[in-house]
Amino acid sequence: MFVFEKEQIIHSIGGVKIGGNPGETSTVLAGTIFYGGHKIVSDPKKGVFDKTIATSLIQKQDEMSTMTGNPALVQIFSETEEALKKYIDFVSDLTTAPFLIDSTDPMVRIAGLRHAEEVGLIDQAIYNSLNVSATKEEIEALREIQHECAILLAFNPQDPSIAGRRAILEKGALTLNKGLLDLAKELGIIKPLIDTAVTAIGAGAGAAAAFTFVSKTIYGQPTGSGVHNAPSSWPWLRKYKKVNRESFLTVDAASNLIVQMMGADFVLYGPIENAERVFPVIAMGDVFTAESSDLEFGVSPPDNHPYKKLL
Repeated sequence: MFVFEKEQIIHSIGGVKIGGNPGETSTVLAGTIFYGGHKIVSDPKKGVFDKTIATSLIQKQDEMSTMTGNPALVQIFSETEEALKKYIDFVSDLTTAPFLIDSTDPMVRIAGLRHAEEVGLIDQAIYNSLNVSATKEEIEALREIQHECAILLAFNPQDPSIAGRRAILEKGALTLNKGLLDLAKELGIIKPLIDTAVTAIGAGAGAAAAFTFVSKTIYGQPTGSGVHNAPSSWPWLRKYKKVNRESFLTVDAASNLIVQMMGADFVLYGPIENAERVFPVIAMGDVFTAESSDLEFGVSPPDNHPYKKLL
């Protein structure tokens, strides 16, 4: 493996360490719950869902985290403010894992962040995400809240190349007149997590994966992505899935290794149902990485790292 010349920053979020050189910390995994089309949700507007199944999914992810040594995050998706508040309360009652506040509506995300602050969970919350589509209302709300941690999405709709992703972070694009890194500092985001914004295979997925290494090299900030989005949107695999579903599940889980071997600190692995498939894969990657880093560079992982727990 390798170490970066640039100093690598480690952020502590809700007691979970994210960042550092390969082998220095465990790769952090985030499973998504209450996502669009999630069968356990019967009313996405009001936030009505099957609590029994939701409980088992969250507990299974925690179980896999304890078993492997890979910390877990819960990515909470919601369509409405009403539902999001219910989801946050439910998840936080079940687990101490930090959670991502996610929605396609920026003001729903803001409402979720405010709710987390009101109920004393703000230190557990990760805003997902600050991106090129940020509205003035959203920016002003974040400026007021001064929340420490957010994902910075390096998605450039005009240029999917590595240079295009750097431009989003350093200069801005479209209506954003400054880079996300500078904007984040202005808003009080002192614990940024860079998401390389994985797009579809054939539409920049390779550049997004490669940008993991570039981001760590240039900025030293914790970097990761939802790389599973690439195989999930691959037309060939979607067709083949109809005759061999197992192959799709294998590729989906294995895709996370691509960015992990590029130095990714966190992976948004998709539906939380996939925890039992993904955690062992990432734990194996961490064992490979830490073994090399320990032998070649003297980077010794902590006792709760997969390298120490699973060997």
